[in-house]
Amino acid sequence: MKNTELEQLINEKLNSAAISDYAPNGLQVEGKEMVQKIVTGVTASQALLDEAVRLGADAVIVHHGYFWKGESPVIRGMKRNRLKTLLANDINLYGWHLPLDAHPELGNNAQLAALLGITVMGEIEPLVPWGELTMPVPGLELASWIEARLGRKPLWCGDTGPEVVQRVAWCTG
Repeated sequence: MKNTELEQLINEKLNSAAISDYAPNGLQVEGKEMVQKIVTGVTASQALLDEAVRLGADAVIVHHGYFWKGESPVIRGMKRNRLKTLLANDINLYGWHLPLDAHPELGNNAQLAALLGITVMGEIEPLVPWGELTMPVPGLELASWIEARLGRKPLWCGDTGPEVVQRVAWCTG
């Protein structure tokens, strides 16, 4: 598939044009025209790019790409090294930030809800869904359950009292 066709396909699926974002969504660094092997990751880190080179990837698709609003446009240091890796190896870099958080099926918010067994009921505001657990649980038990599902400790801001939680809101941003 051509690199621009891949961009168009994903932009259409995620409805990228409808979402204002802090970074460009889509093809951010152009590489070879034909894309056959894709590596994915959360952030376009040097480690991910090095792995893409090792695997012979034609493209890298990430949630956190480059060229954020307010970011210095100067190409040096870490940014220089990452761009050098992409350009020297003719690798396309694609990034989709808020469109990937917001998509009702494929999005990070939807996938987190599915992983945690939360029924999505609506949105408090765009990009902040809310929903209900299948049954109420004490807050610390919920935190432990989230840790087990995600493999990392959640930031717990609640108290340790006997109150139970059933309605939750989240933002994967």
